[in-house]
Amino acid sequence: MPELALPKLFRAHATESWLVVVLALICLCLSLTTAQFFTVANLFNLLNTSSVNLIFAVGLLVVLISGGIDISFAVAASVVQYLAALFLIRIGGGGWLIGLVVAGLIGFGLGAINAGLIHYFRIISIVVTIATFNVFFGLLMFFTRGVSIYTLPDWWIRRTVLFEFQQANGTWAELTLPVLIMAICVLASWLLIRHTTTGRQLYAFGDNPEGARRLGINIAAMHFIAYGWLGLMAGIGGLVQVHYAQEVVPNALVGRELDVLAAVVLGGARLGGGRGTVLGCILGVFLVSVTQNGLNLLGVSPYAFKIIIGAIILVAITLSNAPLERMLVGVRQRWQA
Repeated sequence: MPELALPKLFRAHATESWLVVVLALICLCLSLTTAQFFTVANLFNLLNTSSVNLIFAVGLLVVLISGGIDISFAVAASVVQYLAALFLIRIGGGGWLIGLVVAGLIGFGLGAINAGLIHYFRIISIVVTIATFNVFFGLLMFFTRGVSIYTLPDWWIRRTVLFEFQQANGTWAELTLPVLIMAICVLASWLLIRHTTTGRQLYAFGDNPEGARRLGINIAAMHFIAYGWLGLMAGIGGLVQVHYAQEVVPNALVGRELDVLAAVVLGGARLGGGRGTVLGCILGVFLVSVTQNGLNLLGVSPYAFKIIIGAIILVAITLSNAPLERMLVGVRQRWQA
């Protein structure tokens, strides 16, 4: 029976190709059903508001590639926000460079805690991160008593505009600093997993841990690099989220982990490890963001978005276990039978 003839490029990037098609169709439908969607202001707003999720997503992508999973990163980002705010206020303010270094180091340390528990105690990652999720959040709420911080250094809350565009109605559309920070994080993650020996080892370890161990790959290093990188991205994302929200709220990011996980898995990262691309991750995040934005513009209940996120996770896991090309070949063979 002849196999389904798919273009070579399409077969190599099947998930990304279909995401582009689906994203384009959703954008077309939304542009026809609401006048606000396809405007420069709304598109810039999508980029601005998606920045934090995309920073989280590229960090989570590295963990998924290594064969692990982490659901504690959003709470870790909340812890980083609070500790970084207290430290920066104490030293008199600092600046973006100091803030990013401090947030990144704290985030890396929290990620290293997960890595240490997973590697040295041989506990599966989902159990460890459920535990640290509750421990981090419990400690944060206990010591802060849920009190927000509103008095922050000027540099942290001052809106920095990278590019602005005046629309026909006189309003201004702006791209802000979080977009630049997001782009740097995405580029750094891409370089890590695609253009370094460490990245190739992460793919190998995620695809076949025992084989990687026999090849001499340092398993401890893989754990600490993967979870440390996610912690680093969580810290930076937490800092950026404060810039966007203009305040530090202890529980502001709790619940964000499911949206990010859905986007990354939808983008082609396999929960079993060994697969995933930065491009797929970007497309997955924007598909989730565009869906949420479209539902808001259409006046649909926000609870509907949670239903969609749950469905996305189920569909993405199904496609992860049954690669898209193989499914298409099966459909073609049934048609020809």
